[in-house]
Amino acid sequence: MNMMNTPSTNRRGFIKQTAVALTAGAALGAAWNLAEAGFPAQAADQPAATNRPKHTMKIIIAADPFAVTLKKAVAAYLKEKGHEVIDLGSTDEKAIPYYECCVDACKALQAGKGERGIFFCGTGMGMSVIANRFKGITASVVESVFAARMCRSINNANVLCLGSMIWGDWMAKDAVEAFLTTNLTDGLPQFADFLKDANKKVAAIDPAKP
Repeated sequence: MNMMNTPSTNRRGFIKQTAVALTAGAALGAAWNLAEAGFPAQAADQPAATNRPKHTMKIIIAADPFAVTLKKAVAAYLKEKGHEVIDLGSTDEKAIPYYECCVDACKALQAGKGERGIFFCGTGMGMSVIANRFKGITASVVESVFAARMCRSINNANVLCLGSMIWGDWMAKDAVEAFLTTNLTDGLPQFADFLKDANKKVAAIDPAKP
């Protein structure tokens, strides 16, 4: 599907269609969360959480001193889910500033030591600014579970950045679950070709070239 060359798909139409699709995606995500909590699905055509493929990963985490508590809560959750956690950030005993531990975590990701990264600081912004300087890393700082899902579905992000000043433990766990269980174009099948092509074009951008 080439949306950009379809006469009926102008800028306004695209935005409207995207909004409808994202709303549907949010509803689907809510149904998954309800199913996991033991409540029945809201609609028969919505897949149950148990139908989603279970895939454990090696996940690199890092936090600055302000976000150690949130990092520990998320790390415990990841381990409960069967993921392997590689912690390259601050601990209760050792304080490492975000501009140091984030660099170490990004280099580990580039070396293939982990599949995804989850980084924590006061707002998530500092971690995302540094992480996005590294080739092959797409870091998204999010402030909602919906955004955590969409940063994967639309942008194929491989690093999630969370702020301890913004997130509580329970909602952060929901955001992490959405980030880990969503793939590129999930919930947006009508835009799949466009999103895949867009992500290839974004990955090919080289600011050094004229």
